[in-house]
Amino acid sequence: MTGTMQDSEVTLAVVDPGDLPAFKRQMEDAFAVAVIEEFGAVTEGSIPSAEDLDHSMESPDAVVLHILCGGEKIGGAVLMIDDETHRNSLDLFFISSRDHGRGLGFKAWTAIEQRYPRTRVWQTHTPYFEKRNIHFYVNKCGFRIVEFFSDRHPDPHSPGPSGLPGGGEMFRFEKVM
Repeated sequence: MTGTMQDSEVTLAVVDPGDLPAFKRQMEDAFAVAVIEEFGAVTEGSIPSAEDLDHSMESPDAVVLHILCGGEKIGGAVLMIDDETHRNSLDLFFISSRDHGRGLGFKAWTAIEQRYPRTRVWQTHTPYFEKRNIHFYVNKCGFRIVEFFSDRHPDPHSPGPSGLPGGGEMFRFEKVM
């Protein structure tokens, strides 16, 4: 990334349906980096499956966005927007690994908040081992950890044990606006 791109504004654009296969590949690549860093390899179920991604992106409330910097696609987000309750969810969020550590994730999150100013509460989840994500959501974006899902306290919205390393233990975060 060039210095000028690093200083460029981060913008959002709705993903065209024809771009979804490439979008999913970029997301899978970004998620695989954390798994490899923590566990050495990607195994079946250690990142969201294509079916999980499709399910999330095809929901009636889903908004699928490219994250752009200087016009270049650097990441993406899948949001669930509830126009009645204004309790919205960040289902999936990624920045390309080549663009980590440049403050672009925070700029992207800020752009998302600005795009949905009527939001009362944002919610998201991340695996327990994703220390970088936990730091980002809590220390940078102002979320609070409100729940920890494990075998002793399963997520009522999850179908059961996942293939995620660590048995699918997850944190649930909320940010009250």
